[in-house]
Amino acid sequence: MKVLILSTAFSGMAQRVLTELTALNHTVEQHYDLDPEILIEQTERFQPDVIVCPFLTQRIPEQVWSQFPCLIVHPGIEGDKGPSSLDWAITEGEEEWGVTLLQANGNFDDGDIWGTRRFPMRPTSKTSIYKREVTSAAMELMRQAIADIEKNEVCPRKLDYNSSMVRGRERPLMKQDNRVIHWESMSTTQVLKRLRAADSRPGVRCLINGYEVFMYGGVAEPKLKGTPGDILAIYKGAFCCATADGAVWIRQLKCKNCDGLAPIKLPASMVLEKICDASQLEAMHTVTDPSAVEEIRIVRKQDTAFVHFDFYNGAFNTRQCLELKNQLAALKQTDVKKIVLMGGEDFFSNGIHLNCIEAAEDPAMESWHNINAIDDLVLEIINTPNQITVAALRNNAGAGGAIMALACDEVIIRQGVVLNPHYKTMGLFGSEYWTYLLPKRVGKEESVRIVNECQPMSADEAVHIGMADLVFEEDWDTYHRHLEEYCLNIDKVIDTQEYLDKKVAQLKSQEQKKPLVEYRNAELTHMKKTFYDPSSEYHAKRRAFVYKEKAKKESVKPLANVFAQGA
Repeated sequence: MKVLILSTAFSGMAQRVLTELTALNHTVEQHYDLDPEILIEQTERFQPDVIVCPFLTQRIPEQVWSQFPCLIVHPGIEGDKGPSSLDWAITEGEEEWGVTLLQANGNFDDGDIWGTRRFPMRPTSKTSIYKREVTSAAMELMRQAIADIEKNEVCPRKLDYNSSMVRGRERPLMKQDNRVIHWESMSTTQVLKRLRAADSRPGVRCLINGYEVFMYGGVAEPKLKGTPGDILAIYKGAFCCATADGAVWIRQLKCKNCDGLAPIKLPASMVLEKICDASQLEAMHTVTDPSAVEEIRIVRKQDTAFVHFDFYNGAFNTRQCLELKNQLAALKQTDVKKIVLMGGEDFFSNGIHLNCIEAAEDPAMESWHNINAIDDLVLEIINTPNQITVAALRNNAGAGGAIMALACDEVIIRQGVVLNPHYKTMGLFGSEYWTYLLPKRVGKEESVRIVNECQPMSADEAVHIGMADLVFEEDWDTYHRHLEEYCLNIDKVIDTQEYLDKKVAQLKSQEQKKPLVEYRNAELTHMKKTFYDPSSEYHAKRRAFVYKEKAKKESVKPLANVFAQGA
């Protein structure tokens, strides 16, 4: 079939749709950030059998939707209408929600229904629910719709509000007036609902010292209490604020009216340092039990350590890289036999922290510090002679974060995860020892293709080419059950000491052939030149990324002579 992907942005769901359609051998074209004239010309030329719209906030021209079936993913139950579907569902405490696949007509969310799926709501952020439940349900619906078209068994139905099965209703755009937090009267549960409904956009607006800030990443604090609205503590990147019956942690802030502070999402403490005076900061005592908001958490089961590193949006700043490296180094000195890198609850890793770099006084210098810190982290993982290491790719990963997983002995990916193991779209050569780790896994020729084509990769493709060893089921609980069972029992199917001896011997042989430091130095030579060149495309692309500017349509030059010196 000929399928056109029409999406406002090349979102995670759009990337997954592309990988799945390609794997099914459909002829696929793509169109992002809807341009009516170009879209009309494209559809007239391509003549798609169907247009799928995984993430669309713009109106499709009548000339398109009247000629071609346009199937729109709406993150709401049947009958739900409006641009803030999940926001309202989370704020109002819905216990069950869903996804509906609609055929576009002249009105938003008003077309014939091709299918709907429901799921229980978790007490978590909009981002998390969208990435897991919404995306999984949407993919089921789109797969079914395409199969029905192929079999000529299409039977969409009209929306019938008289049906007892239809609970949804039309709701308006949720504005900041609907998101206001009344600290003195709202419980921690109520505050969290509002924070979670606004994550990762648009955030919840509030005033701190007269500065307008937007809050993101709310986490419940189980012990601290104080005068509602007061900031009680700061811990690393987060701060704790009192509610009517307890307190919540805020992980990220964005301030729009502070001179010298970039109006982008940053670790909350970085913003507070700019908008609070020294006496205020000193009054915020250090919390004695930061477990609720601790970013790195190690769970030990028998002889296996599961290492969780839940960094906001999967971005690793310099401090976080060093802390994770140090914790891994300490863990390696214990009697654990297996170390499993779990990543975060919504992302595995997306590499260096572009927002923190953009906000730094010297972005070039911070880029350099950050890339060296993540290189140190990757090297710490590679040099693990006494434990078997496993990367559990539970969630999407990109750039250096996807490469970091390859430093482990084994990679176990969850079905539905999408990888973007490349750097060029940000104008970078890349580091994280990728010129060693990637060809070691997939070969030089495949490595060149991956880093030059810059295409998203499905879990099945990752296993097929060797970037991952195993793929387990998409269902979250099933994946974790199988992952734990596999990791706890590795030593029952292999001779662990023989495995470790072979690993150490291979690394020793590699060091004699070409030391790892040579790979790192060669990569960093490219990176340093890029960082310290004010006219390099990296700085412009980073700025466009963090400020959510419209991407320019341009070709990306291939990386020349990547392995000219051999690997």
